[in-house]
Amino acid sequence: MDARTSRYHDIYAHWQRDPQDFWGEAAREIDWFEPAKKVFDPDAGIYGRWFTGAVCNTCYNALDRHVASGRGAQAALIYDSPMAGTKQGYSYEEVLFEVKTLAAMLKDFGVEKGDRVILYMPMVPEAVFGMLACARIGAVHSVVFGGFAAKELATRIDDAKPKLILSASCGLEPGRVVQYKPLLDEAINLAKAKPQACVILQRPQAQAGMISGRDHDWRDLRDAAIAAKKSADCVPLLATDPLYILYTSGTTGIPKGVVRDNGGHMVALKWSMKNLYGVEPGEVYWAASDVGWVVGHSYIVYAPLFHGCTTILYEGKPVGTPDAGAFWRVIAEHGCSTMFTAPTAFRAIKKEDPQGKLLAQYDLSKFRALFLAGERADPDTLQWAENLLRRPVLDHWWQTETGWCIAGNPLGLGALPVKHGSATVPMPGYHIDIVDEACKPVAAGTIGSIVVKLPLPPGCFPTLWQQDERFKESYLNEFPGYYKTADAGYKDADGYVFVMGRTDDIINVAGHRLSTGGMEEVLASHPDVAECAVMGIRDELKGEVPCGFIVLKAGVNREPAEIEKEIVALVREKIGPVAAFKLAIMVKRLPKTRSGKILRGTMKKIADGDEWKMPATIDDPAILEEIGAALKGKGVGA
Repeated sequence: MDARTSRYHDIYAHWQRDPQDFWGEAAREIDWFEPAKKVFDPDAGIYGRWFTGAVCNTCYNALDRHVASGRGAQAALIYDSPMAGTKQGYSYEEVLFEVKTLAAMLKDFGVEKGDRVILYMPMVPEAVFGMLACARIGAVHSVVFGGFAAKELATRIDDAKPKLILSASCGLEPGRVVQYKPLLDEAINLAKAKPQACVILQRPQAQAGMISGRDHDWRDLRDAAIAAKKSADCVPLLATDPLYILYTSGTTGIPKGVVRDNGGHMVALKWSMKNLYGVEPGEVYWAASDVGWVVGHSYIVYAPLFHGCTTILYEGKPVGTPDAGAFWRVIAEHGCSTMFTAPTAFRAIKKEDPQGKLLAQYDLSKFRALFLAGERADPDTLQWAENLLRRPVLDHWWQTETGWCIAGNPLGLGALPVKHGSATVPMPGYHIDIVDEACKPVAAGTIGSIVVKLPLPPGCFPTLWQQDERFKESYLNEFPGYYKTADAGYKDADGYVFVMGRTDDIINVAGHRLSTGGMEEVLASHPDVAECAVMGIRDELKGEVPCGFIVLKAGVNREPAEIEKEIVALVREKIGPVAAFKLAIMVKRLPKTRSGKILRGTMKKIADGDEWKMPATIDDPAILEEIGAALKGKGVGA
């Protein structure tokens, strides 16, 4: 990797000189029904809109055009499920047939352009078909991760107001079957907005009970549609029409529905496949994520198909399905060229197989590079993976809101030297500054708020679903002229970006961003709890795990262990197992400032075993000694 041989600096300079020319050129990779009247219109939308006036269809670019150009027999999707013991390949022609059929089924329910459809699905091919079928007819899909609890799903139903919900009888986890249908039924009962119908995929691992008049069997409808030769054509859409809504973390109040449009999304993702990930059409690409997260949307479903690649849909884990060699098997068996996953996955593999002995069983000769994102890739894990794979292991940084990489190492342009702990450099479209609270740029090497100069590039969200003012308030108002990433970090003298952590109360558990405030609300709902504080504490495997400190109400004379167990169960019920909440600690009181603010930052440092100073504003310094003792009693902290 040599900065002198990379084309990155020339490409980035081209974008800086003439953004409209740069993105206009990138847009030639997309098939448009009508070209854009303006590549960028600064007067449209909140901060401007990309490819205004253009007419297009996302499903057409993912499927139809490849079949028309002779790629129809190539594998589009490989479904590999160690959980179900199933492997199945689908060609571009076969995926197109399934999507045309499903799109016709949706239309039979009266689903039209602009209607919303929620998908509450496991990692099965029908989830991909469902997303593409919505895109085909202009329905706005919203995928809700199958691990979320009923209350989480209900808030999203109320916000999106779907005409239809696509779901399945169950999801599969190691050692257990997760029944989806009871969660779906409860969510619909809780929600004020009621869908007209639910289409349920019955999986052999569990049969779901069906509600007469509302629930319909997916396979029965499919068989009937095929028998009747039903099929749906692509609906012409504006580039600025919404493709999907994806809700960010948050368990209380109205969730934030990130909107993705059709045109800019296609242009940015298509550009990224070759230039960032270094992948060619026809190659096998694997993003080991879930379709419920943004990585699954962008790099399991859309980007690889736009680019004419074969994409892998994996229903399994990095370890335990059956062992820590699972990823190596998938890469070898399917001839994968490039993989993208979360650092958590590699921490799990490293924990189970520290010497990497299982790798020797597999032929990874076609495998060129590993990309990591979803949380900060700690240098130890990065170096371990580099030493094991003897291939580029590249961290990169992006967000649900952006939909694709903000800062990364562009393999396709010629990789730059790796600096462990850095996401490397901004991608074209992103002008990154590090600023202080007054929005003044800080010196190289100084930590500040990471912000992106407006306008955001194609592919990023133009707003939140029906919440323009909240969009401005949450992301644009604090730093005028910039998008607030809510991440903190610094740039070094070479312009490399180092993302160090969130600036708010979001914690990152195994790549899943979760709100400590939401968890605190759940803890506070326990009848014995007077007050509480939740923070993310360092964890070797998951990056961070939540730790809850609980102060009991006066007069509660129960065993602490019993209450702690109930609280752990409560978080699991209300937020879901994704929260990984297992540590609840009883304390007599919480450390606070004289103005009553809980000193979470200091508590976190104690828990992480980091150096800390006595806060000048603390009300009673002795409380911090009590916190340290309580943590030690649980085997946490130095």
